[in-house]
Amino acid sequence: MRNETALGLQEARGPVARILRFVLYVVLFGVFAGPLLALMISAFTPTVDPTQFTLVPDSLSLANFEKAIDRNVLHYLLNSFLVVGGGLVLQVLVSVFAGYALARKKFRGSAAVLVVILATMMLPEEVLAVPLSVLLADLPVIHVSLVGSLFGMIVPIAAWGFSILVMTEFMKEIPKELEESAKLDGAGEFRIFWQVVLPLCRPALGVIGIFGFTMIWDQYMLPLLVATDPDQYTLPLALRSLRADDEVGIGVLLVGAFLAMLPSVLAFLALQRSFIRGLTSGAVKG
Repeated sequence: MRNETALGLQEARGPVARILRFVLYVVLFGVFAGPLLALMISAFTPTVDPTQFTLVPDSLSLANFEKAIDRNVLHYLLNSFLVVGGGLVLQVLVSVFAGYALARKKFRGSAAVLVVILATMMLPEEVLAVPLSVLLADLPVIHVSLVGSLFGMIVPIAAWGFSILVMTEFMKEIPKELEESAKLDGAGEFRIFWQVVLPLCRPALGVIGIFGFTMIWDQYMLPLLVATDPDQYTLPLALRSLRADDEVGIGVLLVGAFLAMLPSVLAFLALQRSFIRGLTSGAVKG
């Protein structure tokens, strides 16, 4: 019996097919992982040719990292972690509570709320930059300015339309009979949410966790609007500043790029099982 591929084609076997598959895997690995490996190795190479990366360095050294530390790259990295940590926690909380309300509760205007959430995803950051900067400079009602603080980078990303929609659609697929059984056992609203609904949403939490982490980590426009001092820069914004400095060598930029890439890769590796289950759960249920 011959196996079928994802396209429904029969999988070819034999020495020639194996060689072709091996060559294809090597090519794909070189295309997708080659630049990342070259960046990582070049970050540990003491002298780097800015016009050429290499996978076989003559020697390895931490000299570039020492120069990067002198340029406060670790401080910018810490700022990025603080923004990602606070922003991701708030984003997940808002997403699960909003998704639960939109998926499990019936109220007038729920469809309009979903349309508004979807509309926020259609607007590019450049369009939102001016009104967002005005709001951050003077928050309505409380009249507090968040410009010049890390809170100004955390609060605007607490709600993200993509995460809310993912949680909403996933929670809609949870059988309501589970809630009814829990109510018959005397469970309250919060206990049903915490012990029945939320544990079943782990795949969706993995999806919004990875996408949310990447979205917040790669933020450039928001820190640019909020930061008023170099000490408030996150790593992506600091890389642009370091690149404009003629005294900074290419080695420091490579170290900064490597440190900017590494957390996203580690986050994906840590949550990849939940991420894959979350992406495939809709197909399996459908």
